[in-house]
Amino acid sequence: MKRILIIEDDTVIAEVQKDYLEASGFSVDIASSGDKGLEMALNGSYDLILLDVMLPHTDGFEICRQVRKVQNIPILMVSAKKEDVDKIRGLGMGADDYIIKPFSLGELVARVKAHLSRFARLVGSVERKTEEIRIRGIVIDKGSRKVFINGKEVMLTSKEYDLLLLFVTHPNQVFSKEQIFERIWGMDSFGDMATVTVHVSKLREKIELDPSNPQYIQTIWGVGYRFNL
Repeated sequence: MKRILIIEDDTVIAEVQKDYLEASGFSVDIASSGDKGLEMALNGSYDLILLDVMLPHTDGFEICRQVRKVQNIPILMVSAKKEDVDKIRGLGMGADDYIIKPFSLGELVARVKAHLSRFARLVGSVERKTEEIRIRGIVIDKGSRKVFINGKEVMLTSKEYDLLLLFVTHPNQVFSKEQIFERIWGMDSFGDMATVTVHVSKLREKIELDPSNPQYIQTIWGVGYRFNL
């Protein structure tokens, strides 16, 4: 049975969501504050988190950021805020979806099931227990650091390989240029954000069928980049 954590300060809404999800075959826990929700998210073994944005003590954006440091489970953010900037911020923090209130409980269950199914397929295709990663026509042999696109080997520089590995092991997660630079080059490295742009462009030239219309590495304008699953 899949375990879901609801982090929601409105207890009435949380209980209704819990009842509907449990009726659909899920095991559900509730946290009514941001601090408690973050503690449960980091220490519990959950398969998906349903996360309200406006929470006391610690808001949903910060919880999402902290959880994403250590876990790659689906996170669905929920908010009455309809502004694009809030959606972009939530997705930029690593959320997999952003649901605007009010919504039907049927839609909620459908989205939960869809994200759990997608994540299960991802885990099945990205075999972390082996030295080989397979995802959407890309094969990465971690032992030899070789990369194959649709069966044909492509030659990547060391940083291009590291960049691709970062993307494919975090599919659908948006990374800012600052986050990419820190992870690939390190905080103490010399350079600027243009370095990231150049390397993403070079990587696209090698793995995309049409670099001008990328299917793998998508630009999220004003935020950064995302690898599409």
